[in-house]
Amino acid sequence: QVQLVESGGGLVQAGGSLRLSCAASGRTYTMGWFRQATGKEREFVAALNWSGGITYYADSVEGRFTISRDNAKNTVYLQINSLKPEDTAIYYCATTDRPLRAVKTYEYAYWGQGTQVTVSS
Repeated sequence: QVQLVESGGGLVQAGGSLRLSCAASGRTYTMGWFRQATGKEREFVAALNWSGGITYYADSVEGRFTISRDNAKNTVYLQINSLKPEDTAIYYCATTDRPLRAVKTYEYAYWGQGTQVTVSS
């Protein structure tokens, strides 16, 4: 079993920045960030492979979000810059149970509980 714990969310003004963290216990592979706004489906944000050498992003966040990981700490990060009100959502981290490129929720085996990001205009 893998446990994931997100942190770093909060209330920020538009244009501000946040860094989300996801601490994992257990073996992780591809790690991803998703978000879910009220009344909407959970959507892919960003992901990276185990080494961190391969990253990919949703078009809506490309250039503003940066995903990274520190395997020594078994932690993945999401740096969010130039926040917009439409970025308001609960942000979840997740990991697959084997190496693969994954952008769909069903491709991820383990999920954290989420951290709320609220952006005021």
